[in-house]
Amino acid sequence: MEAGQIKVRPQQKVRKDQGIVMEFVLGGVAAAGAGFLTNPLDVVKTRIQLQGELQNRGSYKVHYRNTLHACYVIAKHDGLMALQSGIGPALWFQFVMNGTRLGCYSIMDSFELTRSSDGSLCFPKTVVCGALSGAMGSFFASPLYLVKTQIQSRSLSEIAVGFQHQHSNMSQAFVSIYRKEGFFALWRGANAAMVRVSAGSAIQLSTFSNIRDKIIENETMAHYPNLATLAASFFAGIGLCLVMTPFDVVCTRLYNQGLDPVTKRGLFYSGLLDCFVKMFKTEGCWGFYKGVGASYIRLGPHTMLTMMFWVNLKEQYAKLTEEYKFLAWTQLSASAPDRHQPETGVH
Repeated sequence: MEAGQIKVRPQQKVRKDQGIVMEFVLGGVAAAGAGFLTNPLDVVKTRIQLQGELQNRGSYKVHYRNTLHACYVIAKHDGLMALQSGIGPALWFQFVMNGTRLGCYSIMDSFELTRSSDGSLCFPKTVVCGALSGAMGSFFASPLYLVKTQIQSRSLSEIAVGFQHQHSNMSQAFVSIYRKEGFFALWRGANAAMVRVSAGSAIQLSTFSNIRDKIIENETMAHYPNLATLAASFFAGIGLCLVMTPFDVVCTRLYNQGLDPVTKRGLFYSGLLDCFVKMFKTEGCWGFYKGVGASYIRLGPHTMLTMMFWVNLKEQYAKLTEEYKFLAWTQLSASAPDRHQPETGVH
């Protein structure tokens, strides 16, 4: 085939039982790769979201004025490596949550659950599939998000915000929570996380899929799939940040709050709705968008990197299965030839 020529995949049925494990693995690897690069912004976001918890604006000391100032303050007081605090649970969280989320969505797409009868993407269906896959991913990864948040919020007393958990590492945190609070305490706040990721995933996956498909329809852009992925990810990141930040703030608060040693209940909030009400009464609407700058600076690149890694990993793995026949049994269900996905590039 000549360079730059479009090769349309043959119209044939896809085996739906192939490559399920690899769908999850590649989705997880893509998200973990993005998570490693954006973890410092996640630390900053967590600190800013906990700042002034349940206090009226102007009544508390502001340790972190903005994203850049927060980076400087954390590096100055806690050390430069503190910007990568919680990297262990953060990467495992990305792998489990997004591996499940992207893997489930990809499998749903391979079964054409996201498409209309004519084969085109159906926006309402992509929203529903995105929300369902996000809910599943967030539930399984909830204990990792809990530990990640508590480790990332820990700092020296001079710049401390929120409840300070004394976890030294991921394994010690899991053991400590299990011994003091019980097994199911690892899933406290999971309902808020499921709402958070469902809302975000519905926006991210539906907008990304639809925008990328529209861009690829352009004859010129069809030759530049990475550019199409980049553009689609950028716009998906904007919607994701606007919809997800209020739920993200609430999640951080619920996961980081301390528990009463006697009642085993949260010191500040009894649940998702109680957190929303108390925050609104004391911090106002703006309280739900604390750290929105850090959120977008993180979510934008994270969304772009995750989607670009995901698309490229799937394409490269599909090529490997063609080149090395012994890998054929792991053929990706959503990457296998079908009538909806044109294959582009130089071969």
